[in-house]
Amino acid sequence: MSWLFSVVLTVHILVALAIIGLVLMQHGKGADMGAAFGSGASGSLFGASGSANFLSRTTGVLAAVFFLTSLSLAYIASDKPKTAGSLMQESVQSQAVSPAAPAVGEGSNVPAGAGSKAQDIPK
Repeated sequence: MSWLFSVVLTVHILVALAIIGLVLMQHGKGADMGAAFGSGASGSLFGASGSANFLSRTTGVLAAVFFLTSLSLAYIASDKPKTAGSLMQESVQSQAVSPAAPAVGEGSNVPAGAGSKAQDIPK
């Protein structure tokens, strides 16, 4: 599944760069007025309106591919197993628990007053 994520991410980045390039190559709506005064846009490779149609259609197709790769990346990323709790809880649970100190009371070898600091407090 990791290789699929890498392939889709690579396609996503390449499509994003292609969209940026195509948008920068397109003329704005006001650029048509310049062609009327002899700027030479009508003599381009695709003609006056041919390049605008080609570039805008290609941009639309790449935008659809970008949208699909975005959804695919979101689906692949959400398909990973979920962990219960936070990272801090997992690190605390994974540490070894030290043995508990023996309880003071019946059946222990510790004197009754040894575990208490109450006798150290002045009255």
